[in-house]
Amino acid sequence: MQNDSKSGRRKFLKNTLAVAAGSTLITPSLFGAPSILKHYKKPNSRFNGVQVGVITYSFRSMEDQSAEATLKYILDCGISAIELIGDPAETFAGRPENKLDRSVFFGLMKKKRSGSISDDEAKQLAEIQAEQAAYNARVGQWRKTVDMKKFEQFRKMYNRAGVDIYAFKPRNTFGKNNSDADIDWGMKTAKVLGASHVTVEHPGDDATTLRLGNFAKKHGIYIAYHGHEQQTPTLWDTALEQSKYNALNLDLGHFVAAGNTAPLEIIKSKHQHIKSMHLKDRQTPEHGKGNLVWGSGDTPLAGALQLMRDEKYAFPGTIELEYNVPEGSNAVAEVQKCVAFCEKALSK
Repeated sequence: MQNDSKSGRRKFLKNTLAVAAGSTLITPSLFGAPSILKHYKKPNSRFNGVQVGVITYSFRSMEDQSAEATLKYILDCGISAIELIGDPAETFAGRPENKLDRSVFFGLMKKKRSGSISDDEAKQLAEIQAEQAAYNARVGQWRKTVDMKKFEQFRKMYNRAGVDIYAFKPRNTFGKNNSDADIDWGMKTAKVLGASHVTVEHPGDDATTLRLGNFAKKHGIYIAYHGHEQQTPTLWDTALEQSKYNALNLDLGHFVAAGNTAPLEIIKSKHQHIKSMHLKDRQTPEHGKGNLVWGSGDTPLAGALQLMRDEKYAFPGTIELEYNVPEGSNAVAEVQKCVAFCEKALSK
């Protein structure tokens, strides 16, 4: 009964969004969501010249992860541009279903990174990773034959609703061990979706950034490397020297948590190479590196947004919801708060 209900909800979303995508006016009654009332014509999250976006990973805790539901979350937040995680687009195009519980996987990986994983949990993680590898192989075969028209349809649905896709981040595509076919597929699909760049974790390997930079040149699209606490002011220097198509997907919050001082300086010094920047509010190592509700941590989010406005930097600021969602709230409500934070900062 639960699966039937979920399927019915997805069908309703698909039908109503299809109507919305084909019209010039999106009425709130289509979604029954008062939060988007003021954005009923088209969403607009460009404030005083600064494009504020969101990475769709921010909605990972929401029950329905379909393309249509994800679009509704974005519209509910009044957001007009996004960094798209691959899942909604790929499932829309017919990717084989992944039956693994990713929340369990992410929890075990977090324990492994912190060194708190038990022997039984390590064994469980190894089993999940083996299952994931087998699934990835199936997806690789699917990608070789998938019709790109499905991704064109996805882009049209989002664009007609007022949402542009500036970056694409598919899973298991641009890693050190991925095939040439994987990389070609990822960059080709990004262009079909309308993205100016793809994003991937910085591999920490010069041979890989050289290889990816060459593929990016071939496809005429940028590849922007994301960083966590390995970020330093010089992390990207070799990649930038290797290819003009290598770029930054700076994460300002992780940069602060890594112990770097003067975080606004890296924006100033590298702005011409930044294609998008993740926004979150983390603490310095001295304060515990927490990932907090915006305005509670040590990351100069308002200062960064105002710098982007004042210097007329063209890259978008990407909301990435990573703090714990408070009880009684949900990811959409918390992203709405982040949007409001950005709008307020950029009005000063």
